[in-house]
Amino acid sequence: MKTGVMICGHGSRSQSAVDEFRVLAEKLPAYLPDDWMTDYGYLEFANPVLRDGLDKLREAGCERILAVPGMLFAAMHSKNDIPTVLNTYAKKHGIDVRYGRELGVDPKMIAAAGARIQEALNKANAENGEVPLHETCLVVIGRGASDPDANGNVSKVARMLWEGLGFGWCEVGYSGVTFPLVEPCLQHVARLPYKRVVVFPYFLFSGILIDRIYGFTDQVAAEYPEIEFIKAPYLGDHPKVLETFAERITEQVGEVPPPNCAMCKYRTQVLGFEAEVGAVQESHHHHVEGQGASAPGSNVADCQLCDTFCTGLCRLEQKPHGHASHVKQGEWHDHGDGQVHFHAHSHGHSHGHHNHHGHDHDHDHHHAPYPHADHPHGPESARKSKK
Repeated sequence: MKTGVMICGHGSRSQSAVDEFRVLAEKLPAYLPDDWMTDYGYLEFANPVLRDGLDKLREAGCERILAVPGMLFAAMHSKNDIPTVLNTYAKKHGIDVRYGRELGVDPKMIAAAGARIQEALNKANAENGEVPLHETCLVVIGRGASDPDANGNVSKVARMLWEGLGFGWCEVGYSGVTFPLVEPCLQHVARLPYKRVVVFPYFLFSGILIDRIYGFTDQVAAEYPEIEFIKAPYLGDHPKVLETFAERITEQVGEVPPPNCAMCKYRTQVLGFEAEVGAVQESHHHHVEGQGASAPGSNVADCQLCDTFCTGLCRLEQKPHGHASHVKQGEWHDHGDGQVHFHAHSHGHSHGHHNHHGHDHDHDHHHAPYPHADHPHGPESARKSKK
């Protein structure tokens, strides 16, 4: 049976992020069996889209496709959106498409993160003199999701880095959706008794959110010149990241493939999200599929709200103020370009779990509102950055 490998990326309006994902996908075949064919695609914004990569594999004669989410943790994109595309494609073309786990909390990923942090420390020590680690605070910034499973994994990664490297203190923040966001997190850290702070984005690639993390770091650093803020690099195509991707692919052909998203809020009652057990899951990204990283409005220069980096304020300005956690009949989609659109949804699908999530697609749908959308240290904190 000819095997194809599909790397499913999120996509970005940042061309650098799209290019970095492509480079990683092109390096991955060296870690896989020689007779396996590899391709990639994006869920939204960028090209090629997921179907394009799947088409190439199928047209090349692949009878079995092993797909993996090109994402760190399992949240809505990897639990809902990508499986919808894969299941629909498999059903349409009668081809065996399997779906593996996200990168997750893995010793190899922790090693890659530790290496990036050490790079930053080595540079800072060489330029400004050495500061003992127990006198340094580590700040780990994750993507942020409406899924506590993914958010909790960021905290676990942070703890393993904190304890593994021996930092004096550690805090966790997020670039969007949940709390605390970057700026309130760093404001809190600045009040702690540490003269050096390492800000580490636990991200795979560059993009608007990395700009946001580094932008807020510079902003807070300017308020506290007595504290040395160090911006550590993101993970990128570190060899340990590539090894983890390869493992997520090859483990699918073992006798008992590991289950994906074991702490899924759709199959397990999670504190504060109990009502979402058994909820319908499907993709809602088809309206921005393949728009391209250079689409109009994709940079801060075109934004009327931000100066040097995207703060996320557009997401707040175009939704009903004070009602962020009460939008139940639809969903606001932040397309990352300063344009936010509302889509009305209603239910009407079956739901299931197997090696990947089962979906019966029908466009009308809705996603449960995030219960802490109005938290003062969450997205609402971006209002302080308004021009």
